[in-house]
Amino acid sequence: MTNETSGEKFDLIAIGRACIDLNATEYNRPMEETMTFTKYVGGSPANIAIGSAKLGLKTGFIGKIADDQHGRFIRGYMEKAGIDVSGMVVDQEGHKTGLAFTEIKSPDECSILMYRDDVADLYLQPEEVDEEYIRRANKLVVSGTALAQSPSREAVLKAVHLAKKNGVEIVFELDYRPYTWKSAEETAVYYSLVAQQADIVIGTRDEYDIMENAVGGSNERTTEALFKHAPRIAVIKHGVEGSYAYTREGGTYRAQAYKTKVLKTFGAGDSYASAFLYALVQGKDLETALKYGSASASIVVSRHSSSDAMPAVDEIEALIADQPVLHS
Repeated sequence: MTNETSGEKFDLIAIGRACIDLNATEYNRPMEETMTFTKYVGGSPANIAIGSAKLGLKTGFIGKIADDQHGRFIRGYMEKAGIDVSGMVVDQEGHKTGLAFTEIKSPDECSILMYRDDVADLYLQPEEVDEEYIRRANKLVVSGTALAQSPSREAVLKAVHLAKKNGVEIVFELDYRPYTWKSAEETAVYYSLVAQQADIVIGTRDEYDIMENAVGGSNERTTEALFKHAPRIAVIKHGVEGSYAYTREGGTYRAQAYKTKVLKTFGAGDSYASAFLYALVQGKDLETALKYGSASASIVVSRHSSSDAMPAVDEIEALIADQPVLHS
């Protein structure tokens, strides 16, 4: 019996983009000289769903995929990962799958060449978001990129509304990609709109600055503004300096970054979110959840892919137990 027919509850459902990552197989060289790439499923919400499923959470996904070979690859991969794909819609209007080519010039010199024009995931329609499906989730994970264009923007806003209506926790992963947006002002409007309705907001310090349309913002100012609205937890990541969680009640928690042999920089945020949310679902405290996120991110940046690289629970717990941290 499938989740679709059984009405089984989900720990989380993610909504947004699922695309193809083509990661450079040849390291330490510019993309102009790179001749071979390896194909993976990509896209922040898809990666979070994959990472969560690998950790054992019951996971669903809402999104639109192309009616082509890449779309079928994405659906098949996510299904094999244990994700319920009954919320995925196949595009019938000829839109294609988004592609991301990655360049790995050095551990701290990585770039992504993204093809996002007219891609299928941005054509998810509001009427393709099902209230009954969302009602079955404990958490709805919303990715910022899905807000960049209509009709995906309205589909996500509908999903947020349905989550609020049905008592489903909203997790907003900021996932800022500048090439998808028309202006910083537009980004700030829609990010703020969703962040104010979310229960948990997760992002880098730079992403919060984008949301606030400011430069050099402070965690204190960010959390003061957020806690005037719905959020009860704000997670702010500072790279190698670690990450912080703030609560509405005034709590502050920190996790330090774990030592790892960095191969590339992308994929860290998605793995962080999946492990952080896993820990919360398991009833662990915020400080422990931050450690799970930080450890998972450290593991993924040491590996070639994002989705395939998502670690198992025992790998995360082994790193937390055994490895020193970068900053004390």
